[in-house]
Amino acid sequence: MTDTDIPAAPEAPEAPRPPLVRRLLGSRTVRTATVAALAGALVGAGTVAWRTDTLPLVSSSSAPCWDSLGSGSMDALFGDRRTEVEEQSLHDDPMGDTGVYGQCRITSYEGDRARRQVTVNVRRLDGLRGTDAQDWPREFLSSGMVSLGDGLPGMASSSRAWIALPQACTGRDEFTGPTVVDIGMGRADFEMSSEYAARDRAALTGALIDAVNGVIDDFGCSGTYREPRGLAEPVEWDGTRPSAFCGIEGLALPAAYRKDLRETRVSGEGGPARVCEAGYDSDEKAVRLTTVTDPVLAEIYSSDALHSGAPVKGTRGYGKAGGNRAVFKAVCQTGPVMFVLEQLRPAGKGSRFTFTRDLLPAYVAAEAERIGCGPQKLTFPGS
Repeated sequence: MTDTDIPAAPEAPEAPRPPLVRRLLGSRTVRTATVAALAGALVGAGTVAWRTDTLPLVSSSSAPCWDSLGSGSMDALFGDRRTEVEEQSLHDDPMGDTGVYGQCRITSYEGDRARRQVTVNVRRLDGLRGTDAQDWPREFLSSGMVSLGDGLPGMASSSRAWIALPQACTGRDEFTGPTVVDIGMGRADFEMSSEYAARDRAALTGALIDAVNGVIDDFGCSGTYREPRGLAEPVEWDGTRPSAFCGIEGLALPAAYRKDLRETRVSGEGGPARVCEAGYDSDEKAVRLTTVTDPVLAEIYSSDALHSGAPVKGTRGYGKAGGNRAVFKAVCQTGPVMFVLEQLRPAGKGSRFTFTRDLLPAYVAAEAERIGCGPQKLTFPGS
């Protein structure tokens, strides 16, 4: 099982009304619990800074992460190592502007050395202010992910996985994205062999399904999600096809970018989003092309489509194009679809940030045709 070094958590400021945190110590055979007070605050996008005052040990049969993760999930993730759990109680409403309902963090130890850490978040993704259009997709909408399949609204890789809660359970306001349970382990998009990738992905997926069912129950809703019967094979990097860039027939990669965009990886088909990343190699990702077909998930880019650059007009849609990011919102038969083009580092002749403007019209036209949302013709007014 692969391991990751655990960075030290920053000390949190005092808070007047700290939420309750459960701290669990466990192994495959023994689980004890302490009750701790969290004197911390949410910092950043869903990150929790922890500071606890430990009370005397008390016996407890509760499973980690809101009594959801069973021994099967724990063993698949951590084996027989000792584990410690810091668990923030779930709130009925998201906390502040972060949209976080709660977080659970599990760390395994070999002796005194921290070996692996897994973090589970429950959060409502923002669509009004654009706060979740950058960091969350960077981790949870990558080309290394595949659809969970079996009608499950989520995606998984060997280091990240997420699933949306039923709207009948959580409700949804206008301009908000889905409420999701996401799980992360180690560095996002960490490259490893297919064997390790498939094993860790299966372990994360099993834990994710356990966690979301626990959250559904905690929210007082009925129904459960079933673990998918099988995931697609782990996604591999491959040589770029300039005549069908990112596997999209009719999308030609301009010659000026072919030297820098030699390798391409495309996420599994059939999920809420299709993601393509390309670069000189897997360590030099330069561009990302994302098509979000799930209409609720697409809302997290709504603010960017209105406010993030120069205007873009389309046959049935609108958007904005900035220096290193372009977002176009198309009106399709299935609802809104977002086309997101990002340049992560310089590429092409002169190493300039011109990729988004150069490729956006062709990308939207070809991709819209592929998914049955065409024809789309884009123009840059005033250019």
